[in-house]
Amino acid sequence: MKFDRRAFEAKGYLVVPGFIDLHAHLREPGFEDSETIETGRRAALRGGFTTICAMPNTEPAIDSPGLLKELLARGKTVDGARVRYVAAITRGRKGRELADMVELAAAGAIAFSDDGSPVEDSHLFRSALEYARVTGRPVIEHAQDLALSAKGVMHEGSVSARLGLPGMPAAAEESAVARDIALARMTGANLHLTHLSTAGSIELVRRAKADGVPVTCDVTPHHLAMTDEWVAGSRALAWEVEDEALLAVPYDSSTKVNPPLRGRADVRALWAGLVDGTVDAIATDHAPHASVKKDVEFDQAAFGISGLETALALVLGGVGVHWAALGTVIDALTLGPARVLGSDLPRDDWAVIDRDVEWVVRADELASKGKNTPLIGRTLTGRVVATVVDGELRYEGAARVAEAVNGR
Repeated sequence: MKFDRRAFEAKGYLVVPGFIDLHAHLREPGFEDSETIETGRRAALRGGFTTICAMPNTEPAIDSPGLLKELLARGKTVDGARVRYVAAITRGRKGRELADMVELAAAGAIAFSDDGSPVEDSHLFRSALEYARVTGRPVIEHAQDLALSAKGVMHEGSVSARLGLPGMPAAAEESAVARDIALARMTGANLHLTHLSTAGSIELVRRAKADGVPVTCDVTPHHLAMTDEWVAGSRALAWEVEDEALLAVPYDSSTKVNPPLRGRADVRALWAGLVDGTVDAIATDHAPHASVKKDVEFDQAAFGISGLETALALVLGGVGVHWAALGTVIDALTLGPARVLGSDLPRDDWAVIDRDVEWVVRADELASKGKNTPLIGRTLTGRVVATVVDGELRYEGAARVAEAVNGR
């Protein structure tokens, strides 16, 4: 079905360019019980994402041109979002020897990352940046000093102490950010720091940009909207007042993410970074998991939140309390990611938004196989009601819901 933008605008919907997600996990191959390319692509459409960049945390890792070409071929059906692939920096994501980065770029890799397994060897990471510069692709780095984060399962602070859980200090991220920036300065390669979560990290990037270092960064919707109090049972978004109606059971493993949910001052710093341009993009870090990996004790659970379908509502919440302008947030979902990838926005990709509709997050209504979100049962405001890829209307399911709720 061809897209008629005017018809949606006549109904009062907001029509914006399709979103680009720089950081999502589709789990295929190897972990299809948690997500597949097809279920992830459908979830993306429901969130307004017309292009998603799949990370190489798969089994086997996406570290060979042959596997990359096979995955690109699997994603050529026309009923979902467009999928691009981030290839591994090192073979098997083991941090010991570089993958064939030049060949991977030629096969279609849009960036390189060992996400979840940061490259600890500084000499090897320098070499990776130099090869990436040759290919014209960015390196997307999960900045974390694994020696400092150790066995931490949440943010190190007063909440972790109260709960008796080992914490990850902000310094574990910030020290890695400082190293990565120094190497980007040395090599001149395009470094992208993903899912930054602390005020100190944002300040380091701000200073590096002022010095002309070729560094960009993104933040996630959950780090923009939730604090470490969610691990203790809070269900108040960062801009909401705590009350008894917004409480849940503590130690909910769906709040376990890496990097962890941080303190309120960190959340405000991420928003400030969006406003002043330090933060280039909002990326979901969509990390779906099968229930067997989450329905266990907190310290044993896998890290990750399923986030494609709730991302927009979370960031619109911050817009609603004037923490950022609507245009700033939309740019961080569209123009910002495109610039990080060195590409233009797809001309015929669109997302249609109802900013006012309220809806309840229900597990059985999520298209993703991953139901691991602490937002289950929460009422959110703002939803994508239609998504267009290459001029074709590929999702319109929620439009009828919005019209019914609003009496249109």
